[in-house]
Amino acid sequence: MPDKESLPELTAHEQEVYSWQTTIEGFGETGQRRLKAASVMVSRIGGLGGLVAYELAAAGIGKLVLAHGGNLRPSDLHRQILMS
Repeated sequence: MPDKESLPELTAHEQEVYSWQTTIEGFGETGQRRLKAASVMVSRIGGLGGLVAYELAAAGIGKLVLAHGGNLRPSDLHRQILMS
């Protein structure tokens, strides 16, 4: 895990967007900066994977790689938030 000094700074916009998260005890601005520095891959971005990817993006993860090896069927579309 990177030390605090090597973590990316938050822009003024990011500080505003994530202000509620940075008030969480034990997380704070350092935790948000760690999220910004992090990379996550989500494979199989169907129903659950799509929600996980959405929440990671909303939380401010720095790099998000998505992979899905299957095909969607019309019967799958009701639970998809990332694909249509």
